[in-house]
Amino acid sequence: MSPAWNERQEAGSNFWLNAIRNLGLRFGRAPARLTLYPISLYFFLRRAPERRASRQYLERVLGRPVSAWTLLRHFHCFSCTILDRLFLLSERFKRFDIRTFGLKDLDRALAGGQGVLLIGSHLGSFDALRVLSLERPDVPVRILLDVEQSARLSNVLNTLNPALAASIINARDAGPTVAIAIKQALDQNAIVALLADRGRPNNAVQIAQFLGHPAPFPTAPWLLASALKVPVILAFGLYRGGNRYDLHFDAFADRIVIDRNRRPEDLAQILQRFAERLAHYARLAPYNWFNFYDFWHHDPIPSATPTAARGADPDAGDLLRRS
Repeated sequence: MSPAWNERQEAGSNFWLNAIRNLGLRFGRAPARLTLYPISLYFFLRRAPERRASRQYLERVLGRPVSAWTLLRHFHCFSCTILDRLFLLSERFKRFDIRTFGLKDLDRALAGGQGVLLIGSHLGSFDALRVLSLERPDVPVRILLDVEQSARLSNVLNTLNPALAASIINARDAGPTVAIAIKQALDQNAIVALLADRGRPNNAVQIAQFLGHPAPFPTAPWLLASALKVPVILAFGLYRGGNRYDLHFDAFADRIVIDRNRRPEDLAQILQRFAERLAHYARLAPYNWFNFYDFWHHDPIPSATPTAARGADPDAGDLLRRS
């Protein structure tokens, strides 16, 4: 299967990324979408590891063998959400039919005055969640992202909305720096959003059953949530075709509790709950899964054991206390 996700070469050159951006912003979404058919076909033909990863996932989520056409549809769905980032980041929301579900859960969590941790995944479009700036203009939203992953695409998109780019918390900063930035945002009753389905190499993971097979999930987001003692809401921005997105907010916990003496066991229960909700939404929109690498890992992962997970990452509570 393919190497670790962060080792995959970034797709697209600066020239072509800027060309598509300019086409979309000048002539609109419909003409730009026409380019997605040859682009999807090109990467479908050129990226064999991604094809294998797509087939592995689709066969598990759909429960049947899949054709090349089904794989191509998966690639095209991904291309559509990447193009739509142009318009979502430039706050051109009127182009979309965006429906929200579970906003009452989010409002209830924000009413506590502690801020909210919004946990998502690479299922659907996390950028679609930026519509919260319209729904809740009085609530600041900070997003934790690895800005160096897919750097060319990020640079092109960030020029569309420098203010939004400035609100990003860089996940590659030193641990205490990230923890302090998150804590400060939550103290201002902000929403802090992060993704919790990909573990970086050498970071702690534990195994949970996902779509009927064991898969490694990172533990750091949940250790951080436990230390922060704020409500946790799951968020999924599902692309439904055409110009429609469904935003789902799913109350997960008023607070995450992890006992130091039972860390592996408590994490196992939390990760399994998250994996089950992730599987639920993946089945609702199966072509929205954008982890184009061997998510389940055929080779054993040393840090996937509870023992390794216990010591691989610094304790999130310690980082916050140092701040």
